[in-house]
Amino acid sequence: MNEYFKVSEAENFVFYKVPKALFTDNRYKDVSTDAKMLYGLLLDRMHLSVKNAWVDKYGRVYQFFTVKQAEELLHFGHEKICKLFRELEQSNLILRKRQGQGKPNIIYLKKFSQF
Repeated sequence: MNEYFKVSEAENFVFYKVPKALFTDNRYKDVSTDAKMLYGLLLDRMHLSVKNAWVDKYGRVYQFFTVKQAEELLHFGHEKICKLFRELEQSNLILRKRQGQGKPNIIYLKKFSQF
């Protein structure tokens, strides 16, 4: 078995996209790489929100992405994931709205600056 990718296999994989601006824009220089990866996961899930018609009365797309789901995908503990969500909020990349006891937060993904 060949361990290298061939041309015919090059597009067989799905990838998470993390915006380059999060690494090149000075406004995001203090955002950890782990938080940037979490943002990439949230960005990837936006299509599910649109598919589920999770849009508020202002036309803003929102999503539900629990700490538990983030733990499972990123393989970090509860405290670390909570810290990453806070980091994204403090960097103005997301807005979380609490719904109450036992319900997941509503997460609005904010646009990152490209300029």
